[in-house]
Amino acid sequence: MVSRRTDPFAREVPVMLFRKEIEPYCAYCARGTRLNEGEILCIKRGIVTPDYHCSAFRYEPLKRVPPQPPKLELGSLDSEDFSLSD
Repeated sequence: MVSRRTDPFAREVPVMLFRKEIEPYCAYCARGTRLNEGEILCIKRGIVTPDYHCSAFRYEPLKRVPPQPPKLELGSLDSEDFSLSD
């Protein structure tokens, strides 16, 4: 985990890699393990839904699944769209 420490006795604070205001969900908490699509096994709370969160939330960036990119519609394109000349 990436962290910054200013005081050697301070609690380790994770550095957010993307947005700082990431909504806490058990789906990407370090204390949770995915059982199936609709269930997360939490060390603190037991079996919970992926959108649940508690005060023990600890962000784990590697558990985030990026959204699917939009599909490219090739039907509206022709060969002129792919040529470099004017």
